[in-house]
Parts: sequence; C-alpha cells; structure tokens
Amino acid sequence: MVVDTSHGDQLVNEYFRSETEKISSAVFADIKTLDDWQDRRQGYRDQLYEMLGLSPLPERTPLSPVITGSATEGDVVVENIHFQSMPGLYVTGNLYRPAKQDGPLPAILYVCGHGKVKKDGISYGNKTYYQYHGAWFARNGYVCLTIDTIQLGEIEGIHHGTYREGAWWWNNRGYTPAGVEAWNGIRALDYLQSRPEVDGQRIGVTGRSGGGAYSWYIAALDERIKVAVPVAGITSLKNHVVDGCVEGHCDCMYMVNTYRWDYPMVAALIAPRPLLISNTDKDSIFPLDGVVDVYSKVRSIYKLYENESHVGLHITEGPHSDSQELRIHAFRWFNRHLRSDNELINKTATPFFDIKQLKVFDSLPTDERVSTIHETFVPKWNSNPSTRPGRPKSAQHDELIQSLKRKTFGGWPQTAGSLDTKTIAEREADGMKVKAIQFTSQSPYRLTMFAVTPMSSAPPKMVNVVVLDQQAWQRVASGLAVVMPERFRGVTPDKQIWEQLRDESPTVPTVYVTPRGVGFTEWTRDPVRRTHIRRRFMLLGQTAAGMQIYDVVQALKAIGTLPSFESAEWRLRGSGDAAAWSLLASLFNDRIVEMSLIDLPVNNRDAPDLLNISKFTEIPQIAWTAADRVQTMQIGGSNIEQWKDEFSQIKKEDLSIIFCDDSVNGR
Repeated sequence: MVVDTSHGDQLVNEYFRSETEKISSAVFADIKTLDDWQDRRQGYRDQLYEMLGLSPLPERTPLSPVITGSATEGDVVVENIHFQSMPGLYVTGNLYRPAKQDGPLPAILYVCGHGKVKKDGISYGNKTYYQYHGAWFARNGYVCLTIDTIQLGEIEGIHHGTYREGAWWWNNRGYTPAGVEAWNGIRALDYLQSRPEVDGQRIGVTGRSGGGAYSWYIAALDERIKVAVPVAGITSLKNHVVDGCVEGHCDCMYMVNTYRWDYPMVAALIAPRPLLISNTDKDSIFPLDGVVDVYSKVRSIYKLYENESHVGLHITEGPHSDSQELRIHAFRWFNRHLRSDNELINKTATPFFDIKQLKVFDSLPTDERVSTIHETFVPKWNSNPSTRPGRPKSAQHDELIQSLKRKTFGGWPQTAGSLDTKTIAEREADGMKVKAIQFTSQSPYRLTMFAVTPMSSAPPKMVNVVVLDQQAWQRVASGLAVVMPERFRGVTPDKQIWEQLRDESPTVPTVYVTPRGVGFTEWTRDPVRRTHIRRRFMLLGQTAAGMQIYDVVQALKAIGTLPSFESAEWRLRGSGDAAAWSLLASLFNDRIVEMSLIDLPVNNRDAPDLLNISKFTEIPQIAWTAADRVQTMQIGGSNIEQWKDEFSQIKKEDLSIIFCDDSVNGR
C-alpha cells in the first residue's frame, strides 16, 4: 500500500488553526468591567488548580526542613537545604542571604529552568546552574531560595511523559509535572515564611524558561507572591499549537487544558500585582508575537484595575538564553516593587560557589518519591467493578455522561453542525452493493463510510457498524479496492479479503466507519511528529482519541439519517483502540442493541488517552454501564482472562456481558 498522508496532515493542521482561533478569540470576551473579572477570578483560579492536578489541594504536611551544610563567600552565605512538600517528595535547594543582616528582608523564590549540571553520573541539580541569581539577590539585600525541579534536581524525576516516554496515561490521570513544580513552589513559600530572616509580606518569584512557566503558575495560584518576573516562560496558544513550539517543550510547561484556556488567562490571575513579562526577540520556543499577544491581553485586565503601571513588557535582543540584559531589568523591577528602590544596578550576577559546595545530599534518601511522583500525585479513582452502585441504572449512566462531558469531552463542539450525509459512489459486485457515504463530523473533517449491503430491497432490521483503527482499515481497504479501485488509489486490491467482507454478513448490511486520523484522513506516520500532534490536542483541551470518539458518535447519527437504515437497530463492533472508541461512543447513542469488543483494554492506563477519565471512572465501569444499555455485549480477544477476572465476583444472572474467544467479530 502506498501511503500518502499529505491530505491528513493538511486537515489536522487546518483543524488546529481553527480550534486555536476559537479558544484565543474567547479570552476575556465576556469581561467588560472590573466586576465581571472579579466575579469570575476565583472560579478561574479554581480551574487552574484543577488543571494542574491540585484539586483538591494536597494536605500541607510538615515540611521537615533540614540544613545539610553552608558556605560563605564574601558577603554571601548559602545554606544547602531540603524539605518535603509532601511525605517523600523532597525539594532540594540553596538559600542565599546576606552575611550581615539587621532585620527581615524581602525574599525571592527562584525556580529553575532546564539547566543540567551532572558530573560523573551525579546530578548536582539545576539550582547550581542558576546560582548567580541567588548570589546577586543576597548581595543586594534579599533572601533568595533557589529550588531544584524534579526533572534535573539532585533526585531525578520525569518531565517527559508524553514528550518522550509514551506515558499517555498522564492525560488520563489529569497529571502534569507542572502541577508538582507549582506545589513545590507553594510549599517553598511556606518555608520562606518560616524563616526569621524573611519578611513574609514581601516575596517575589522569578525564573527562566521552565522556571518562567512555574513562576506564572505559582504567582497565579498564590497571592503571597507580591511581585512576579517570569522570564521566557509564556507565549500564546497559537505559538504552541499552530506554530509548533510544543515540539520544543516538555510536559512541565503545560496544564492539562480541561477548560480550554489560552495563556493570557494564567497571566491575568496575577493582576493587579506587579508583573514584568520578560523575553528576548529571537526566542524560537517563546516567539515574540505570542509574548506580545499575551502582554496585550493581560494589560486589558490591569486597565480594569486602573493600574497599568504594574504590568510591564521587557524585550531585549537575543535567542533563548539567560542574558545579562534580562537579569538587570528583572532586578530593577524587584527593587522598585519590593524595596521602593529605583537606583541603577551596579553589580553583575556572577557565580560564587563551586557546585560541590551547593550539593544537598551526600546520599539520596531511600524514602524519596520524586522519581515516581507521577504515579501518585493525582489520586486515581478506585472502585471494585463488582460492586454495583445502589441507584437506578439510568442514574449511573447520566452521572457518567455528565462527568465525561465536563472533564473529558469538554473539547467536543458545543453545537453539532449539519452532517450533510451523501452517497458519493455506488457499485455492485457478487450480489452485494457497496456505497461510499460522506458526512461532516466536525469542520474540516468530512469523513467517508463504506456500506456493504445485500441486494435485497427490504429495509434491514439490523446493521453491523464496524469501527476501524488504522490496522483494520488497511485490511478493509484492500478488500473494498476490488470493488471501488478509483476510491482506493495506491491500495493493492485483495480479492480474498473482499470475499471475507462479503461473507461476514451475508444477510445483514455492514457499515465501516473511520474516524479522523484513520484511512483517508491519516496524518503523518513519523513517530515524533505523531507524538506532537497528540500533544497539540491536549493543549486544545482534547485528545486525539476523544475527538475520534466524537467522530464515531457523529457517524452513528449519520447512519441513522440514511433512508434504508432509519428503522434498523445496530450491532457495534471494534477491536483494540477502536473497541475503546466504540465503547465510549455507545454511551451517547440509544439504538445500539449489540456490541462486540475485541482486545478492549482492561484499564485506562493501557487505553487511548482521554483527559481526566481516571479521576472518576475506569474501563470496566464504563463497560458495565454500557452493557446495561444493550441486549448483548461480547468481550473477547487476547486479554479475555483479565476481563473474566474483572467481573468474577458479579452474579452470573446480573452479568449482561458474554466472554468469547472469537476475534473474527472484531474485524
């Protein structure tokens, strides 16, 4: 088969442009007055907590801080510290302070970007990379706490779950390492306020690149931050999704965008506190146009407060780097707003210490959870699938549907457009009719279904609806190419497969459904590019799988509009990923009486990624709910024993699921 994905690539890029524009144009569209903003602000902040995996907020357990060493160079003292933002989640840092101090001083929380410092297999933490910032603040009348991130700290965790590790289940869990970094920053504020050297009412936050992003999140969530200078840490959704900047960022930069925000929403939560947006003009991963766009939109919120002097935009020449020009303006902004000092900067930021002087641990703690925090940071919903809720079946279904609509499928169109279902081609072969039927699922996706029906003129009572993933599509396409070669250019016709398709349902019509990304709309097969396409969907508050499920829902509606099928009931079938798509789609349609699901994943972790779904349900619970809505559900395939075990405690008379070993039904 000759693979040409150019059409699919063009469609998905057009789709990303359209969806991004919808989200971006909605930013502050209904905010006309300060009262409008203030009425909504806490709700937005609550949404941000949730999108970072911080709702409910973790318990503020004892920090258990430990100072493991200190060093003095000139007029700067540095302490090597660790605390636990939750039990076992160690935060390593360096606290810089003046060697001589008369009273409490303003403090800066410095959160680090991706500056790797590793020698002889030992990570010294990115806090050592950015040490010159802490030293400058200490030399100029501040206390500064510089903390490691989990990716490049002394204890090495993971920022690259979807970026590199194939951990798409992070989306299912609603997990992002940005949430861990934000929580560590919030607890770092707790630590700073516990220190007698710190004036707890005068705390600022800054950081560059990844640290710039965490600066945004910490300042947006916690009003103990009085002044913020995020450096090269934010740009527009358009830059990330349409222009491809997502390819240069790991997962720690992003919230799980459940509520479909553009990034000025994050920035506006800092208003009216002093905020300096700082960037260079040739930064390839935080482009100038997006930075200016964020500034322009957040400035409109500061205007409502009549306090435009508290928001600034600093652009200097250069690439994505920690330049002296960026530092000087940040230092002056903090001096102005935390110390009422407008003097010129006369000391440069320089490193004072050998990295070995800044190391916190001689040996890493055995109870650390940093390296595995992605497994537990966002709690997973847990229920025995054999325990049936004590409420009517309809209530179970309605509750699940509402949760899915709010937390998982919030990126579905609020109003479905016209399906415009049309038969575009029809052929006869071997006593069967084959029709190519197009419908519009969601612009720009006009999808093609293929109906294989017996020649009988009587309206059928049952229709097989087979949902295809890419592997199944390739098989079906080679068979249909025998009958419709002009529709399948580049596909090698296979008469044997056509005969199988013909014989599988000799008396019952079969409709083959392909959602976006499959068949004629398949996008690139390059694994790296496919990864970033999937990541783009999440930035839009969707997933590829979530929108493929929407396409199946729309396909079922389109089939129902066909005159020959309008009174028929449906038998829905799918295998692998398509089994999961079919299962979820069945919850949104009442005409399905039978289902056949082959190799259906047994848990969300192994299933196609759907935003937040592991927070409120699991695949077996979805299967149970769906089984209550149909006459028969067959589950089979290679994992059948796992499925049998899942439902082993349910009384047989209550079980509407049939386990079968026949994988043919899933074709």
